[in-house]
Amino acid sequence: MTYTSTLDYYNANAQDFVEGTVRVDFHITQDKFLALLPKGAAILDFGCGSGRDTKYFLEHGFTVEATDGSIELCRLASEYSGIKASQMLFQELNAVEKYDGIWACASILHLGWKDLIIVLKKMVRALKSDGVIYASFKYGRLAGERNGRFFTDLDEEGLQNLLQTVDELQIKELWITSDVRPGRSEEKWLNVLLKKRYNRK
Repeated sequence: MTYTSTLDYYNANAQDFVEGTVRVDFHITQDKFLALLPKGAAILDFGCGSGRDTKYFLEHGFTVEATDGSIELCRLASEYSGIKASQMLFQELNAVEKYDGIWACASILHLGWKDLIIVLKKMVRALKSDGVIYASFKYGRLAGERNGRFFTDLDEEGLQNLLQTVDELQIKELWITSDVRPGRSEEKWLNVLLKKRYNRK
């Protein structure tokens, strides 16, 4: 099971995935993230899926770039959000100090451990000073295939191990939630807001 296989899954099941996520009320978490950003901030929706969060951020006056590895999800997210979602693999992020915030909701969890470290460092590089990242992971310690996709799950210890390799980030807030989709409340998620450490060089 590879990242490519996971993209194949999303391309084949894009419509069903969108229908299962696009109407989910996620405003509590969205608002936690937005509260840490300046007015009109530049946000990267990194793995935008249905475009739900892109649309929310746009409606609240923020500037948003939306990307996803799945070309089919990009097409549907563009239709829903009203802006073009660009196809881009996580590993292709090469921006430097461009974004005030990066939103990675249930997205970078599809990377293996080594790629997760590489991509998180790219995310740090893409953030402006004092920039913020939101990321979410299925809660646990599994690294492997589940329902046709690859996942790296994290608990508190796993997150700390990850951040030891990316010391430019500090935890602003960490919390555990139940899955908000109907019939999936037994599934737990680790949510984290990370702040880029200000470089005074």
